[in-house]
Amino acid sequence: MPKTSPTLLILHAEDDLRCVIEQAEQLFATLKRLRKEVLFVRFPDENHEMSRSGKPRHRLERFRYILDWFAKYLSLSPSPPGRG
Repeated sequence: MPKTSPTLLILHAEDDLRCVIEQAEQLFATLKRLRKEVLFVRFPDENHEMSRSGKPRHRLERFRYILDWFAKYLSLSPSPPGRG
């Protein structure tokens, strides 16, 4: 874990049976102990298909978290002239 990227966003559906939430909780706890920048967001009453067939409010909230995370941590430089 020490070589993990400095930032991580964990989005997890609580009823996901393919990737049990305990794994996400353990990853989050470990990264916090290592003082890594990490955010863990839980979505109640959702399963592995949340991004495609989840509740509309949760799908929208998920996208907002992703966009906010990208805006905070990605440094997008402008395209070189003639490449845009």
